[in-house]
Amino acid sequence: MTDTSGSAGRIRPAVLADVPEILAMIRDLAEYEKALHEVETTEEQLAALLFGGTDDAPGTEATTPSGRPAAYAHVVEHPGDGHALGGFALWFLNTSTWTGTHGVYLEDLYVRPELRGSGYGRLLLATLAQVCLDRGYRRLEWWVLDWNEPAIGFYRSIGALPMDEWTVQRVTGPALAALAAGADPASG
Repeated sequence: MTDTSGSAGRIRPAVLADVPEILAMIRDLAEYEKALHEVETTEEQLAALLFGGTDDAPGTEATTPSGRPAAYAHVVEHPGDGHALGGFALWFLNTSTWTGTHGVYLEDLYVRPELRGSGYGRLLLATLAQVCLDRGYRRLEWWVLDWNEPAIGFYRSIGALPMDEWTVQRVTGPALAALAAGADPASG
């Protein structure tokens, strides 16, 4: 699916020129989530993730073995207030061994605060749902912070269900390096 239009705006796949504005919205989202200090992403890295590696982002594994980008984004066009975009959804493929298909994992969904309630979030999610249906993917998944009641209420209104029996696990920083130290050198 390439474009979705509605009364709330036009949804389209992101293009390279959108990267600065998407990164600004990522920072806005992180600030809302009280984690702005954790954002390390540069424009070059984001461009590499969405459109392929660049000389300015060395070491960035930006493509899959098939040569496709590692992540994708859709944006809402909403020119005004000095911005061309009203929001974005950044996503990548995950895999289910139980269904034997890919799914879409939504990393970030963001709509500018002044535009919330305009239908942009619903349009972005509807677009990703259509991507799933068009490609035969069986799942659209994402995380939401426990304290983000407005988002949780919105997600319930579109039929999303919590996965209560699952707990997210994460290894980063020194623990990641320590774990990797035990890898089989032949596996890399």
